[in-house]
Amino acid sequence: MSEKKESVLAGFKAFLMRGNVVDLAVAVVIGAAFTNIVNSVVKGIISPIVGAVGTKSLEGYKSCLKAPCGVGADGQPTGVEILWGSVLNATLTFVITAAVVYFLMVLPMAKYLARQEARRKAREGAQEIVEITELEVLKDIRDTLVAQRAGGGGVGGQAGSRDGF
Repeated sequence: MSEKKESVLAGFKAFLMRGNVVDLAVAVVIGAAFTNIVNSVVKGIISPIVGAVGTKSLEGYKSCLKAPCGVGADGQPTGVEILWGSVLNATLTFVITAAVVYFLMVLPMAKYLARQEARRKAREGAQEIVEITELEVLKDIRDTLVAQRAGGGGVGGQAGSRDGF
């Protein structure tokens, strides 16, 4: 039983020590801080621009599904309200967050990685050309040696004559 417990703990420790878990934790912390920035942009800039058409806040946009909507004399809400302004606000926040992450993080990183890959392929291509050239030279040498042995000719006269005449 203790071996199983140790193996579970060892597996959990290995899971925590993987780089992906640490990277994910950092991403969550940065994402939470970044969300505050985006929410501030939406509340401070986007919402007033949209509010210039109607109410000052997106939260004020709502529709009444079951009339009459409001607050009764006892302080309890009456009717059924659909708060579509809140949904619009959340949607704008999401779209702005996704756009900022894409244009400021994903796109530049993709371009950087593409450049790195192109450089790596260029280095491999140059190395491959050198290897192909060496291979061609070695094949020519082999063919020349085979021709000399088989045909008795080639460079330096007749190779098959032993007495020199």
